[in-house]
Amino acid sequence: MQPEEIHLYDAWRIFIGQVPGAFLIEAVIRAVFVFTVLITSMRLLGKRMAGQLSRNEMIAMTSLAAATGVPIQAPDRGLLPALIIAIIVVMLGRLISRWACRSERFESLSQDKLGTLVQDSVLQLPELSRTSITRERLFAHLRSEGLTHLGQVKRVYFEAGGFFTLIRNEFARPGLTLIPTWDTEFIAEQGVSADVQVCARCGNTRTAERCSNCHATEWQNAITGEEIK
Repeated sequence: MQPEEIHLYDAWRIFIGQVPGAFLIEAVIRAVFVFTVLITSMRLLGKRMAGQLSRNEMIAMTSLAAATGVPIQAPDRGLLPALIIAIIVVMLGRLISRWACRSERFESLSQDKLGTLVQDSVLQLPELSRTSITRERLFAHLRSEGLTHLGQVKRVYFEAGGFFTLIRNEFARPGLTLIPTWDTEFIAEQGVSADVQVCARCGNTRTAERCSNCHATEWQNAITGEEIK
C-alpha cells in the first residue's frame, strides 16, 4: 500500500482488509478446512502431540502452523499446498518415530539422549556443560520440589524431552546446600554439620585437599537437613 492510502478512519480496511466482503464467508470455509487438517494431522502423529513435545514433534507443529496460517488469510493462496505439506509432515513424523523405535542409535541422533545431572548427591559438571544447564537452574528446580540440599537427591535425569526426572534418596545424607548462600539464617535452620565438608562446586564429600570429582579446592560444611528448633 502507498502511504497516502492509509487513513486511521478507514474502518473497512482496518477490520476487513482490501478484500471483498464475500471473502469473509470463504475465510470461514478455509478455517474449518485447515482446522480439520490440523486435527487429523495431530491424530495421525500420535498421542505425544497432546503432551510434552519432543524436538521432532515441535518441528512438525511449527511446520504445520507455517503451512496452514497463510491460506486462511490470503485469498490468492489455495488450500491444496497446505494439505500437501501437512501430509508430508505427518509421513515424515511417523517414519522418524518408526526408525527411532527400531534403532536406539537413530533415536539418540534424532531425539537426543538422556543425561545424568546428579548422581549419588554429586553434581555431574561435564553433563551440565553438555546439556547447557546451569547450576542455578538445576538448584531452582530442586528447590521447587521442596529439597534443601543435595544429600536428599539420588539421581536427577535430564530427559530427551527437555524435562527433569528426580529420584530422592531413601535416607538423606549431609550434602551441598540448595539454598542461596545469602540466606544464611535459613541455612542455619536446616542444620550445618561440623564434621562433614562437601565441595562448594559439585557437592562431593571431602576426602582430600582437592575434590576427586571436579578438582576444586573450595569446601563448605554440609547441610544435614535436620531443622534446628
